[in-house]
Amino acid sequence: MRGTEYHPDDLDASRDLGFEVMPTADIVKMEADEVASAVTRRVGSCPVFFTFDIDFFDPSQAPGTGTPEVGGPPSLFGLEIVRRLGGLNFAGFDVVEIIPAYDTAQITQLATLAFEFIALAALRQSAHSRQS
Repeated sequence: MRGTEYHPDDLDASRDLGFEVMPTADIVKMEADEVASAVTRRVGSCPVFFTFDIDFFDPSQAPGTGTPEVGGPPSLFGLEIVRRLGGLNFAGFDVVEIIPAYDTAQITQLATLAFEFIALAALRQSAHSRQS
């Protein structure tokens, strides 16, 4: 979570719904391995649909979003987190909030998240093939 909160209970409401909330101020103090480990612990072996909201990144590195919010992590940090999630049981992936019209320099696409997701799926499939 990053950005303006409109009520003191904003984060509590998410927690009450069963979400684990990791504020950006905490995440940026962590290593990518630590963040990925927290995600892995939370998800376990359950099938997971992984949604990556592009506005996680600082808008200086991914300006093609409808909700730019300064102070986000750099794209390398986000990619490193994703690359460390290879052990998860992915059922699917998507990247949301990309609005190409807002990205006149076309740099948001350089985050290559879709490629990273495909690589994770291929690595998992390869690991299962070797085990069979």
